[in-house]
Amino acid sequence: MHSYRSSIAAANSVSRRDFLSQAGGGAGVLGLAALLADEARASGSAKQTIPSPHFQPRAKRVLWLFMHGGPSAMDLLDPKPELMRLSGKPLPDSLADVMTRRNVVKNPLLGPIRPFRKHGESGLEISDFLPHTAQHADKLCVLRSCNGDSVNHPQSVYQMNTGSILIGRPSVGSWVAYGLGSENRDMPAFVVLPDPSGGIKGGPPAWGAGYLPALYQGTTIRPGQTPILHVSRPSDVSAEQQRRTLDLINSLNRRHAEARDYNDELLARIESYELAFRMQSSAPELVEFTQETADTQKLYGIGEKDTDEFGTRCLLARRMLERGVRFVQVYSGDTNGWDAHSNIAKNHDEYCRRTDKPIAGLLTDLEQRGLLEDTLVIWGGEFGRMPMSEQGTGRDHNPWGYSVWFAGAHVRGGMAYGATDEVGLRAVEKPVHVHDLHATILHLLGLDHEHLTYYHNGRDERLTNVAGKVVTDILT
Repeated sequence: MHSYRSSIAAANSVSRRDFLSQAGGGAGVLGLAALLADEARASGSAKQTIPSPHFQPRAKRVLWLFMHGGPSAMDLLDPKPELMRLSGKPLPDSLADVMTRRNVVKNPLLGPIRPFRKHGESGLEISDFLPHTAQHADKLCVLRSCNGDSVNHPQSVYQMNTGSILIGRPSVGSWVAYGLGSENRDMPAFVVLPDPSGGIKGGPPAWGAGYLPALYQGTTIRPGQTPILHVSRPSDVSAEQQRRTLDLINSLNRRHAEARDYNDELLARIESYELAFRMQSSAPELVEFTQETADTQKLYGIGEKDTDEFGTRCLLARRMLERGVRFVQVYSGDTNGWDAHSNIAKNHDEYCRRTDKPIAGLLTDLEQRGLLEDTLVIWGGEFGRMPMSEQGTGRDHNPWGYSVWFAGAHVRGGMAYGATDEVGLRAVEKPVHVHDLHATILHLLGLDHEHLTYYHNGRDERLTNVAGKVVTDILT
């Protein structure tokens, strides 16, 4: 490891004559080097290992619709007639040994807020909260037995995104970017569309790269004229000037990296500069909807009061998938979001009203464009809600049994997998832990979760740690 002083000494050892000579030819040499590197990658002769799946994938890309705050499964996707019958009564003693945050285990049970109905040829039961999504019942695989390890938001957000309740590990999107790369060199492999009304609990580490090179962290994109902050070129700098400046910086950075055995963080910084430069032309077009028909925008609810904002982000996500972005996350819910500790009827009515039509429109649009066949769409939050009441009309956090649905990518549609107990408290049949969820996502992308590893602190780390099994029963 070079010290700060030794780095300065090495820099000072370059004479002015050498510096000017090397800098003067930098643009041409680096331009040629970039072309040769692209050709080498295409021919498979590059020294760097080119990301590729371990086996034939079912999905090429992932779109994760993250309902931040914890949507209630027994009110949306997991019908519980027994919970309705027992509403207002205490939790049965046989189920009462459970960890809760606020001792709500002693509170009366709260029955489902809206009725469930059978939909599609499959007869999959979905709540009246989701009338538009219900029209796609035969496309949905509802995993009703998901479970995690924390009753708190930040830890559960981290676990659902990174596999661990502890901060600092790479997110699923970062692992996918690391394992597969991007299909479009002008766009990042992993993009995040946060809710503009506020951040999630736990914050950006949920889509961070952790100990992976920084190149693989999620890039946040916003609707509007400045989709990515700090990317636009200053008005008084021409593209040619910027290109020459960047070539010079990269030349110096590569010399610096060469002296340090091509440190991953240094190489990631260089690639980030290059990606930012390329995105200056691709990002503005990405958020321009003039080529989208009025019917398409109507499908997403764009222009309507309740659905315009989320629908715009869903359409933006589809445009990213079309342009080769590998992994897109769209968040619904600000700091509180779906976190209905009181008046769950009002909370879920509001958030379902915002998201239900855009999500249904997204599924329709993906199918019409032939994208659903090789795109995995995921819907869910960091956990669910308790069957016991809180403050009379709300529900507390429940990581022990909740629902997530998959669609597309040759996943079996029109089915419910696994089950919670009679009141929806715990996963009791075919439980799907977060590690199993992640293993299945990677499997659908052609990645073996046991072999997608990164050497860190003396061991080969992986997304699923030392656990995880693929839920093969949901695959066609």
